This record gives sequence, C-alpha cells and structure tokens, in this order.
Amino acid sequence: MSFYDEVLRELIVAFGAALLVANGLALLRRRRDGEQRVATVGARNAKAKGASRVATTGQTRDGELVQAPFARSAAFAVLGFVMMIAGIAALATS
Repeated sequence: MSFYDEVLRELIVAFGAALLVANGLALLRRRRDGEQRVATVGARNAKAKGASRVATTGQTRDGELVQAPFARSAAFAVLGFVMMIAGIAALATS
C-alpha cells in the first residue's frame, strides 16, 4: 500500500468521525436551542424584533435555523458512523 492510499483511508476515518461527533452534538443541543427559542418568542420589547417570524418559520432574519433538524442530523450522524467504520476496516485489512 502506498503512502497516499493510507492517507486517503485515514482521511475517510477522520471525516466520518467528524460527521458523527458534530451531528451528535447538534442533536444533544436541540433541547437547549428549543428552550432559547421559546424565551425569544416570549419576549415583547423593541429589541426582540422578528420574534414572531422565528415562531412561525423556525428561522432567524438571517436565514439561520434556530434548532437543528432532527432527521437530517441523525442521517448525517449515521453516515459519519458508517464512513468511520468503513475507513477503520480498510485500514485494518491492509
């Protein structure tokens, strides 16, 4: 096996692990983000402009999502897990 083949396999493991960890953290933060969304929507002052828009669309004025979508985050976490295991298996067999 050449140096480049081994580096490519290690990168697959690293990207898979990064996908798994990042989306796992996004799933763990959903509850806190949801609670912050409720607090923002409940605020009634001049500085809370756009609070009603956040309540209806789930996005801020800049188009940023308030809460991570569950299905997308779970699917990417599973994809990252599969990539990580496939990369580890490729490293172990060579």
